[in-house]
Amino acid sequence: MTRQIELAGKSGARYRYTSIDEDRFLPPAGANYVIAEVTPEGPHVVYAGETDNLASQNWRGALEEARRKYAGAKILTRLNVTRAVREAEREDLIEQYHPPLNQ
Repeated sequence: MTRQIELAGKSGARYRYTSIDEDRFLPPAGANYVIAEVTPEGPHVVYAGETDNLASQNWRGALEEARRKYAGAKILTRLNVTRAVREAEREDLIEQYHPPLNQ
């Protein structure tokens, strides 16, 4: 079963992200993604990004970089077709979590 994790932005909006199997086929759709260490206390967001095409796996470089410092880092995704929506959500999460790899 796929695990969903709810993240709240600075605005108070709540976003549901889904953990993924990195080796499975991913849809060629626009998406937001976060890289986080997920613990029983909740997620520690270390990076927030967005992509026009989740299947292109352009998030892999950020994930590899994150795992050099955060060994338990995982990628979580949320499909969002519209670029403006993705960018606003990404900024909302960055303002809330101040991910160290977005600095």
